[in-house]
Amino acid sequence: MMPDVLTRLAEILEDRKEADPKVSYVASLYHKGLDVILEKVREEAAETVLAAKDGDADHLVRETADLWFHTLVMLAYRGLGPLDVVKELERRFAHSGLEEKASRPKGS
Repeated sequence: MMPDVLTRLAEILEDRKEADPKVSYVASLYHKGLDVILEKVREEAAETVLAAKDGDADHLVRETADLWFHTLVMLAYRGLGPLDVVKELERRFAHSGLEEKASRPKGS
């Protein structure tokens, strides 16, 4: 089951695909394309790692929220959403972490 906030956010991200890039941050990301979205994900991932190292829990939560948000934008751009990720996580419950990792194709 997916938390309601992720469902609501996924719906908003879909709606923003039709929004004016001049008035919507998400629409502007979609308009700029995948490379810009991926750069935001990379940037937010780095900031999350730094926040984890600095020991400030509030900072870490804020940066993780930014990372999740931009990752959800990336998924939506590709026609996917949080439910797709939740389903994959649920699938993995059937295997140990080591088994699951060993079953992946090389480079995954």
